[in-house]
Amino acid sequence: MTSADATPGPAAAGSGSIVQERRLVTDIPGPRSLEMERRRAHAVASGVSSTLPAYVERASGAVLVDVDGNSLIDLGSGIGVVGVGHAAPAVVDAVRDQVARFTHSCFMVTPYESYLAVCEALNALTPGDGDKRTMLCNSGAEAVENAVKIARHVTGRQAVVVFDHAYHGRTNLTMALTARNMPYRDGFGPFAPEVYRVPPSYPYRDPDGMTGEEAARRAVDLIERQVGPDRVACVLIEPILGEGGFIVPAPGFLRAVAGWCRDRGVVFAADEIQTGFCRTGSWFACDEEGVVPDLVTTAKAVAGGLPLAAVTGRAELMDGVHAGGLGGTFGGSPVACAAALGAIDTMRSLDLAGRAAHLGSVIAGELRTWQAAYPGIGDVRGRGAMMALEVVLPGTSEPDPGTARRIAAHCHRQGVVVLTCGTFGNVIRLLPPLVIDDALLADGLGVLGTAVGEELG
Repeated sequence: MTSADATPGPAAAGSGSIVQERRLVTDIPGPRSLEMERRRAHAVASGVSSTLPAYVERASGAVLVDVDGNSLIDLGSGIGVVGVGHAAPAVVDAVRDQVARFTHSCFMVTPYESYLAVCEALNALTPGDGDKRTMLCNSGAEAVENAVKIARHVTGRQAVVVFDHAYHGRTNLTMALTARNMPYRDGFGPFAPEVYRVPPSYPYRDPDGMTGEEAARRAVDLIERQVGPDRVACVLIEPILGEGGFIVPAPGFLRAVAGWCRDRGVVFAADEIQTGFCRTGSWFACDEEGVVPDLVTTAKAVAGGLPLAAVTGRAELMDGVHAGGLGGTFGGSPVACAAALGAIDTMRSLDLAGRAAHLGSVIAGELRTWQAAYPGIGDVRGRGAMMALEVVLPGTSEPDPGTARRIAAHCHRQGVVVLTCGTFGNVIRLLPPLVIDDALLADGLGVLGTAVGEELG
């Protein structure tokens, strides 16, 4: 076992006083959680939903402890946010220190060093060795909006090209960029104009034998015929489609699309909000194919659980916007910046990219064993600690969202947090904290395997 494969100890995982094990003392959800659900009905807008109404009281490493005292294995990381683990020591210490010094001043009014340090780190870590600049904001959707603003301002063009199965956020513009109607778009229009959608590379559902280059040609042919390359400000893509189903494009697809953008003077923008920060076994998913985007959007895992997002890109693009054109009151909060510096230090010191590669190998091995046994698993895919299985009607490629939901519900009742996703709602996705130890992962996968067997066997 290499150092990258070694199981992090409790201190490294930020486990604190919480034992890293699954332990159930009540049904899930328990009586205190159910009481909070009754309170919620009179306090929280019903449009805000929750996957599993087990109310969290504390958490560390890869374990959530609910208000009833149940210890749950978190295989979702708060949708890919706590890659460094819940309550990672370096994040907690940095936040505690920063809160004691000051909580806000607004970088646009009186700046502070931690904002600079985060920008410097992102300039160094994101793909490419050229001169880069970064701006900080609050959420992934805000980062995507700013990337589009920058691309439109610098190119003088208006059209934005996105892909089927994409997810980019819930604001008006990012709803227009997002493909799935329910629950993200339905009834919320009209949406921002000048957004055009083309097919990605989806190996499981593409024609047999379609290469990445062929899938790219299919996409750019549509752009050239239906939009016109001289009208396109940017092509925006998730290197691995996240909410759309953890769709990994065929090799060569990203390179070919990026090459077309470069030849046509179109900004190639990579949405690495879910894939970034060691999740796929590299610091960024674009690194896997040697693709260097013009702009990269990041959020989720960058700050270990605090809200922070960024746009990083080529200096001539990022500096092409007039002073005051970018920013926001809370963008680059000093507390979130401190958390980000602690999280990035943790990623480096624990080699979480290497750890993600190891976790991916373990998870993929289990999922492929199940796939061989159950025809209802149509596809197993992903990269690093971003793995998924697509559930279909046996003997077909017809999506089976009902079975996927039942598998997830079985796991939830047994104290394992898994998530569903996919345009058809038929994908089980796994996004464990990268510090999860091998024994805890094995327990979580065991519960999932039992659920799969009961539903598909």
